Amino acid sequence: MKERDLIIRAAGPGDAPALGALSTELGYPSSAAETADRLQRVLAAPSHRVLVAENAANEIVGWIHVFGAVRVESDGFAELGGLVVTESWRGRGAGTRLVAAAERWASDHGYHKLRIRSRVERSEAHGFFERLGFSGCKTQRVFELSVAGDQ
Repeated sequence: MKERDLIIRAAGPGDAPALGALSTELGYPSSAAETADRLQRVLAAPSHRVLVAENAANEIVGWIHVFGAVRVESDGFAELGGLVVTESWRGRGAGTRLVAAAERWASDHGYHKLRIRSRVERSEAHGFFERLGFSGCKTQRVFELSVAGDQ
Protein backbone atom coordinates (compact mmCIF):
# COMPACT_ATOMS: atom_id res chain seq x y z
CA MET A 1 0.00 0.00 0.00
CA LYS A 2 1.30 3.41 -0.93
CA GLU A 3 0.43 6.59 0.99
CA ARG A 4 -1.81 7.80 -1.85
CA ASP A 5 -3.69 4.49 -1.88
CA LEU A 6 -5.50 5.39 1.33
CA ILE A 7 -7.13 8.63 2.40
CA ILE A 8 -8.52 9.56 5.79
CA ARG A 9 -11.59 11.78 5.60
CA ALA A 10 -14.59 12.83 7.65
CA ALA A 11 -17.50 10.41 7.49
CA GLY A 12 -20.78 11.55 5.98
CA PRO A 13 -24.34 10.23 6.06
CA GLY A 14 -23.80 8.27 2.83
CA ASP A 15 -21.11 6.20 4.54
CA ALA A 16 -23.59 4.51 6.88
CA PRO A 17 -23.92 1.21 4.94
CA ALA A 18 -20.14 0.70 4.90
CA LEU A 19 -19.80 1.63 8.58
CA GLY A 20 -22.60 -0.79 9.45
CA ALA A 21 -20.95 -3.60 7.52
CA LEU A 22 -17.64 -2.97 9.29
CA SER A 23 -19.41 -2.84 12.68
CA THR A 24 -20.99 -6.19 11.88
CA GLU A 25 -17.56 -7.58 10.97
CA LEU A 26 -16.31 -6.43 14.39
CA GLY A 27 -19.13 -8.34 16.09
CA TYR A 28 -21.74 -5.61 16.48
CA PRO A 29 -24.46 -6.46 13.92
CA SER A 30 -25.79 -3.21 12.47
CA SER A 31 -28.11 -2.67 9.54
CA ALA A 32 -27.58 0.26 7.20
CA ALA A 33 -30.71 1.94 8.61
CA GLU A 34 -29.62 1.47 12.23
CA THR A 35 -26.15 2.77 11.43
CA ALA A 36 -27.57 5.74 9.51
CA ASP A 37 -29.67 6.75 12.52
CA ARG A 38 -26.73 6.42 14.93
CA LEU A 39 -24.33 8.16 12.57
CA GLN A 40 -26.72 11.08 12.08
CA ARG A 41 -26.82 11.66 15.86
CA VAL A 42 -23.04 11.38 16.22
CA LEU A 43 -22.35 13.71 13.28
CA ALA A 44 -24.71 16.29 14.81
CA ALA A 45 -22.70 16.36 18.06
CA PRO A 46 -19.89 18.95 17.88
CA SER A 47 -17.77 17.07 20.43
CA HIS A 48 -17.69 13.95 18.23
CA ARG A 49 -15.86 13.11 15.00
CA VAL A 50 -16.09 10.03 12.77
CA LEU A 51 -13.32 9.46 10.24
CA VAL A 52 -13.05 6.82 7.55
CA ALA A 53 -10.13 5.23 5.72
CA GLU A 54 -10.92 4.96 2.02
CA ASN A 55 -8.79 3.03 -0.46
CA ALA A 56 -7.98 3.89 -4.08
CA ALA A 57 -11.12 2.01 -5.20
CA ASN A 58 -13.22 4.37 -3.03
CA GLU A 59 -14.04 1.55 -0.60
CA ILE A 60 -14.22 2.33 3.09
CA VAL A 61 -11.83 -0.10 4.75
CA GLY A 62 -11.98 1.30 8.28
CA TRP A 63 -13.50 3.88 10.56
CA ILE A 64 -12.84 5.55 13.90
CA HIS A 65 -15.09 7.51 16.24
CA VAL A 66 -13.45 9.98 18.64
CA PHE A 67 -15.24 12.19 21.14
CA GLY A 68 -14.54 14.50 24.01
CA ALA A 69 -15.37 13.21 27.48
CA VAL A 70 -15.66 15.60 30.39
CA ARG A 71 -15.88 14.63 34.03
CA VAL A 72 -16.54 16.46 37.27
CA GLU A 73 -13.89 14.51 39.16
CA SER A 74 -11.04 14.60 36.66
CA ASP A 75 -9.65 16.38 33.61
CA GLY A 76 -11.38 15.75 30.33
CA PHE A 77 -9.98 13.41 27.72
CA ALA A 78 -10.75 12.23 24.22
CA GLU A 79 -12.02 8.71 23.86
CA LEU A 80 -12.21 6.37 20.92
CA GLY A 81 -15.80 5.18 20.79
CA GLY A 82 -14.98 2.66 18.10
CA LEU A 83 -12.29 1.60 15.67
CA VAL A 84 -12.53 -1.09 13.04
CA VAL A 85 -10.49 -1.98 9.99
CA THR A 86 -11.70 -4.70 7.65
CA GLU A 87 -9.73 -7.90 8.06
CA SER A 88 -8.13 -7.75 4.60
CA TRP A 89 -6.65 -4.32 5.41
CA ARG A 90 -5.35 -5.06 8.90
CA GLY A 91 -1.59 -4.69 9.24
CA ARG A 92 -1.39 -2.29 6.29
CA GLY A 93 -1.41 1.00 8.19
CA ALA A 94 -5.08 1.97 8.04
CA GLY A 95 -5.65 1.61 11.78
CA THR A 96 -2.46 3.49 12.61
CA ARG A 97 -3.47 6.36 10.33
CA LEU A 98 -6.99 6.48 11.76
CA VAL A 99 -5.65 6.63 15.32
CA ALA A 100 -3.17 9.35 14.32
CA ALA A 101 -6.05 11.39 12.84
CA ALA A 102 -8.08 10.93 16.04
CA GLU A 103 -5.04 11.99 18.08
CA ARG A 104 -4.79 15.19 16.00
CA TRP A 105 -8.50 15.86 16.54
CA ALA A 106 -8.03 15.39 20.31
CA SER A 107 -5.06 17.75 20.41
CA ASP A 108 -6.85 20.34 18.27
CA HIS A 109 -9.76 20.27 20.73
CA GLY A 110 -7.61 20.73 23.83
CA TYR A 111 -7.50 17.15 25.10
CA HIS A 112 -4.20 15.91 26.46
CA LYS A 113 -5.16 12.24 26.77
CA LEU A 114 -6.68 9.77 24.33
CA ARG A 115 -8.37 6.64 25.71
CA ILE A 116 -9.78 3.47 24.24
CA ARG A 117 -11.79 0.76 25.95
CA SER A 118 -11.18 -2.68 24.53
CA ARG A 119 -12.88 -5.95 25.44
CA VAL A 120 -10.66 -8.29 27.41
CA GLU A 121 -10.73 -11.00 24.75
CA ARG A 122 -9.41 -8.70 21.98
CA SER A 123 -5.74 -9.44 22.64
CA GLU A 124 -4.69 -8.55 19.07
CA ALA A 125 -6.26 -5.11 19.48
CA HIS A 126 -4.49 -4.69 22.83
CA GLY A 127 -1.15 -5.38 21.15
CA PHE A 128 -1.98 -2.89 18.40
CA PHE A 129 -2.75 -0.13 20.90
CA GLU A 130 0.37 -0.89 22.95
CA ARG A 131 2.51 -0.66 19.80
CA LEU A 132 1.04 2.81 19.23
CA GLY A 133 2.08 3.90 22.72
CA PHE A 134 -1.15 3.38 24.66
CA SER A 135 -0.73 1.87 28.11
CA GLY A 136 -3.23 0.11 30.30
CA CYS A 137 -4.43 2.44 33.04
CA LYS A 138 -7.24 0.51 34.75
CA THR A 139 -9.45 -2.52 34.72
CA GLN A 140 -13.15 -2.08 35.23
CA ARG A 141 -16.53 -3.70 34.82
CA VAL A 142 -19.27 -2.07 32.80
CA PHE A 143 -22.82 -2.15 34.13
CA GLU A 144 -25.92 -1.42 32.08
CA LEU A 145 -29.50 -0.61 32.89
CA SER A 146 -32.36 -0.32 30.42
CA VAL A 147 -34.40 2.82 31.06
CA ALA A 148 -38.01 3.55 30.18
CA GLY A 149 -38.77 5.50 27.04
CA ASP A 150 -39.09 4.89 23.33
CA GLN A 151 -37.42 1.55 22.80
